[in-house]
Amino acid sequence: MSSSPRGVLVALALASTTVLAGAQLSFYEEQLPGTLNPLYASSMTDFRSQELIFDRIFYHSPVDNRMVSRVVEKYELADGGKSYKLTLKSGLKWHSGNPVTSKDVCFTVSAMLDKGTTSPIAEGYRSLLTGCDATAPTIATIHFTKVFHNPQERLMFALLPAEKFTDTKIVPDSDFSQHPVGSGPFKGSKGRRGVTFEAYANGHHNPSIAQLSLQEVQDPAVQVTTVRNNGVQGIIAVPPQYRPDVSASDELQLKSYDLRSWWFMAVNTKKGALTVPKVRQALDLILDRSDLRELTIGVKPGEQNSPCEFISGPFVQSSPFYNRQVAFHEKSDRASASKLLTEAGLTQIGGRWHYKGAPVTFNIGMLSSLDNEAPDLLTQIGNQLSAAGFDRQESKVSSDDWSRKVESGQATDFDLLVGKWSFGLVEEVNDLFQTRSGTTTGTRNIFNYSNPSADQLMTEYNQARTDTAAYDAYHKLHKLLADDLPYLFLWKLDTKSAWRTEVRGNVIAPFYYWTEVDGWKLQ
Repeated sequence: MSSSPRGVLVALALASTTVLAGAQLSFYEEQLPGTLNPLYASSMTDFRSQELIFDRIFYHSPVDNRMVSRVVEKYELADGGKSYKLTLKSGLKWHSGNPVTSKDVCFTVSAMLDKGTTSPIAEGYRSLLTGCDATAPTIATIHFTKVFHNPQERLMFALLPAEKFTDTKIVPDSDFSQHPVGSGPFKGSKGRRGVTFEAYANGHHNPSIAQLSLQEVQDPAVQVTTVRNNGVQGIIAVPPQYRPDVSASDELQLKSYDLRSWWFMAVNTKKGALTVPKVRQALDLILDRSDLRELTIGVKPGEQNSPCEFISGPFVQSSPFYNRQVAFHEKSDRASASKLLTEAGLTQIGGRWHYKGAPVTFNIGMLSSLDNEAPDLLTQIGNQLSAAGFDRQESKVSSDDWSRKVESGQATDFDLLVGKWSFGLVEEVNDLFQTRSGTTTGTRNIFNYSNPSADQLMTEYNQARTDTAAYDAYHKLHKLLADDLPYLFLWKLDTKSAWRTEVRGNVIAPFYYWTEVDGWKLQ
């Protein structure tokens, strides 16, 4: 690749040193949000951007993890625990100036229940909610499909304004997705090159920052150069290899962003040799995670305060759902892997593994944006598989194709797919591993994995009436998935933001990021 485009970008970054006047703040994301409609969020940029515009009914406080609400004054269980009665705070307003009422709460529920709303988020709520009654302007009663031990965590959806829609069938490509109306701290408007957020004082919000400007730059080097020269004031996610440069500046500060993200390689358990469990187990032993981490992220074995920790299942190690009895494989074990492959019926001819008389070639894909955090990861995984005796093909998958094809289970031409999932404080993984059934279960099941025992454990999780029962179900699920291996689990990589030191009070919430933006100040 020619170096001239990068040189132009760096030059532009160096030249862009004008500070926004007043309480205005600019920041970099690696991509623009695909939509500002909270029913159709699919990327982390979508979720972060929408948090600035909308209020969720309940949310976890990033300070003490309690369930709290900015819009609900009182709440109580009803109908033996199958309903939840909400009393809204007075004085709530939409960005249009009209009041937020119980009609809006029930409209939002009805929109999610409407099967014409083709939203994966809405589909998830259809298994939780059955309806809503507005009995007074500030009183709404939401009805559940069953009694939940944590009902408030089932009511973390964003409120939509009934006034902006003609019916409850909400489509993804309306003007609302670009120019929404919410009740959150900022009004948002998406353009071709960025998103502008204008502060909106409300009875429950009073932001100090007058304007936020989201800009897209995919090159981390340009991001860091620009923030250092005060062309922007922040970067949402700084890859590990660029963090020393940020830390070396007295004018910049690294801030932790709890995404509870974990990396994986999904396995197509319905294709070729990968249908055999011992082949999947062999691949898990072939991967040398320690070498992959060093070659792509730069973390050396035994390094203290590593930003990257290995995992053995679908949770980060700090999660109460993580089963510590299940060991992860840090180094490869080629001898044990070869034994498993032979037992699975594979034969080695000329140093290459064959299955049913044909050489095994793996078609490997990776979410393209992961290259920023772990450069060359796809190639290094391919090298390890090749060295173990497998042919391979490699390709990168765009964020759009990942959302549109991979998550919907339509990328079955691949044998292996490298990706990353991110979670808030609610780490439900059912939609990743549950048997896909239309648009109700397994909505992000990449290769349409199906295991009745896993389904039963996820049902037990859904039916849990206590935290202990939920933990027990997911501990068992962790063990089962580590044995059956629909995924080869890689690691958790922490996320760090960079902000200039004149940005004060910038509490960063897990997952949604901007939950406490009212307290941010620019001095």
